[in-house]
Amino acid sequence: MAQTKERGAVTMKPENVRFKRKSQVTIPKDFVEALNLKEGDNLQCRLEDGKIIIVPMISVPKDQAWFWSEEWQKEEMEAEEDIKAGRVKSFDNIEDLLKSLHEDSDEFNRDEK
Repeated sequence: MAQTKERGAVTMKPENVRFKRKSQVTIPKDFVEALNLKEGDNLQCRLEDGKIIIVPMISVPKDQAWFWSEEWQKEEMEAEEDIKAGRVKSFDNIEDLLKSLHEDSDEFNRDEK
């Protein structure tokens, strides 16, 4: 099966599959291997513009779902950008951290006036 790289993912040439009894289709072996699919994996199936789209899914524990929210992921990306741009501070001890927080607070309060 011919493969090409696209945005870090494997793109494969289309393969025809047969629609069987009980609405079953067999996903081609090369696709299964490329996506590392295992028996029992969850797949999301949706209809888009007359096409059936099947997407491998993972379950996330409910108490961790907040991390995957759109808002949290946006904030994570902003934090990553700040780190890459060097807009971070590090401290050798808690006292220096607290001193910096107080200074930042004082500066913020002056700007608010």
